[in-house]
Amino acid sequence: MSTASPPLSTLDAGREMQSGATVVRPRPWLAAWTLCRREWVRFIRQGNRVFAALGQPIIFWILLSGLLGTSFQMGGAHLAAPNAAPIGQNAPSTGENIAAATNNIAAATPPSISYAQYFFPGTLVMIILFTAIFATISVIEDRREGFLQSVLVAPVPRWSVVTGKVLGGALIALAHAAVFLLLCFTLNVPITLLTVPAVLVLLFVIGIALTSLGLAIAWPMQSTQGFHAIMMVFLLPMWLLSGAFAPPGNNWIGWIVRINPLTYCLALLRRILYWGADPAVKDAVLAGLPSTLVCTLVTVGFVVAMFALAWRVASVRTTGDAV
Repeated sequence: MSTASPPLSTLDAGREMQSGATVVRPRPWLAAWTLCRREWVRFIRQGNRVFAALGQPIIFWILLSGLLGTSFQMGGAHLAAPNAAPIGQNAPSTGENIAAATNNIAAATPPSISYAQYFFPGTLVMIILFTAIFATISVIEDRREGFLQSVLVAPVPRWSVVTGKVLGGALIALAHAAVFLLLCFTLNVPITLLTVPAVLVLLFVIGIALTSLGLAIAWPMQSTQGFHAIMMVFLLPMWLLSGAFAPPGNNWIGWIVRINPLTYCLALLRRILYWGADPAVKDAVLAGLPSTLVCTLVTVGFVVAMFALAWRVASVRTTGDAV
């Protein structure tokens, strides 16, 4: 009495299971999407991150606008005394002097903007920066909890891990900035329906650059305290020296502002926000800023360089990695 032999496919599967030679095809984009989705799930479950990343820049914007609004002036002109009458001629009366001076200034003075309007693009970049910081801190927590080691031993390349973390942080930063962008309609910022998509795309690109930079800093670190120290001595001054807080001067600080790549990202954001503004207001806001072409080239180079840096840092094994 003979028994039927099992199918060849069953035998091959058994041999693969016995020898442990089961082949797993890597799916890097699925891994990147999973990590990106995980960042969103953690963000939704941690409500304090919403307040920290969005509330703190709004408080900065309100307080600084109230404190510095009276001393800030961009556009317009100072009141000048009328010219004195030549000797031998009857001087005009005081009322005629004031009326003539007022008419001349009204005709020659371009419209001015408030400090709240000037600080608005800088606050958008601050929101992107703070959100990127909180998103990349999770790398240190994942290593301490063992999750990052599990990801690194998966059959996926390191660039997919970096892509998932960066995209997740950049999308969360974009969501924060989009909420704050709604306040521009209360400040008479001349944004239009045509420039809104361009602003959102640029904010997303800036989010990728800053999240990649934060990831490159956080990846080799073992404690959140060290990351906060780097943030205070490097990331926050990088934002302050980008022209977000005040226009750069002609001193040595102005030279630092000019070599800061974030300066050109912010300048491009100002150009897009005031694309359809009144020519006088546009000239006052964009005076001294680099051209659109230069800003675009520096912004693209900054994003590519920061992502490449994050990829390079993540490819190097550290003492906390299990691979």
